[in-house]
Amino acid sequence: MPRPPLRSSPGVPHSATAPFAALRAGVLQRAPPYNHLQYPTDLVLLVVLWRLRYKLSLRDLAEMFLARGFVCSHETVRDREVRFAPLLTTRLRAKRRGMVGTKWHADETYLRVDGRWCYLYRAIDRDGHLSDAMLSEKRDMAAAQRFFAQALDIAGHAPEQVTTDGHDAYPRAIRETLGSGVTHRCSRYKNNRIEQDHRAIKQRYYPMRGFGSFAAAARFCAGFEEQRQYFRTQARSGERVSLMERRRRFQDSWAAVMAELAAA
Repeated sequence: MPRPPLRSSPGVPHSATAPFAALRAGVLQRAPPYNHLQYPTDLVLLVVLWRLRYKLSLRDLAEMFLARGFVCSHETVRDREVRFAPLLTTRLRAKRRGMVGTKWHADETYLRVDGRWCYLYRAIDRDGHLSDAMLSEKRDMAAAQRFFAQALDIAGHAPEQVTTDGHDAYPRAIRETLGSGVTHRCSRYKNNRIEQDHRAIKQRYYPMRGFGSFAAAARFCAGFEEQRQYFRTQARSGERVSLMERRRRFQDSWAAVMAELAAA
């Protein structure tokens, strides 16, 4: 199968001096993120979304696209994830800014990274919507403060109440980062909501048998959490949504994010 031609910026001639002339003219002041891709943009985005959302290895994705007539290696899939997963994460994160509830459940879970345990801090509100997630190499006061500061930035407001387990760093981190007016509940049983919510990243992460580096783990976890929240079909916890309505909401969300990313 012949290789598709490389994409190029419209109106820029293919000559050795064209890029410099275009730069002087102001055409290439901000290069589009999808310049010089071997395959169509929508196909590349599909690879990245499937990689984050479904339990597929790099080689699984390469085989699936080979069956559709597109030849790529597992390293190509990895390269696309490295290049475009942060773009997807940034876009989806911006969409939910200021859309977090006022009662949070916060906790951390363990992930295997390069042969050692790292800690994924996560928080959701009472309706199950993501407040924020952050991977840390340590489980200490500084990590807890960074996490709550990051969550506060995306929420745009301090919560009224935060429920956590008995980790010693949480009371001070909440008081100093979120404010002394925030009610802190400390109970392992009242925090079952977030404990059960950890299953999503655990189930997606197990087939990968851990991560090779901290940077790769942080990039993947951020992308996974953001796309999971974006494609969530329940507006509130316990809401009953019919199968037909779930499919409709998913298709609308999928079409919207693909169109927005393709136009980036």
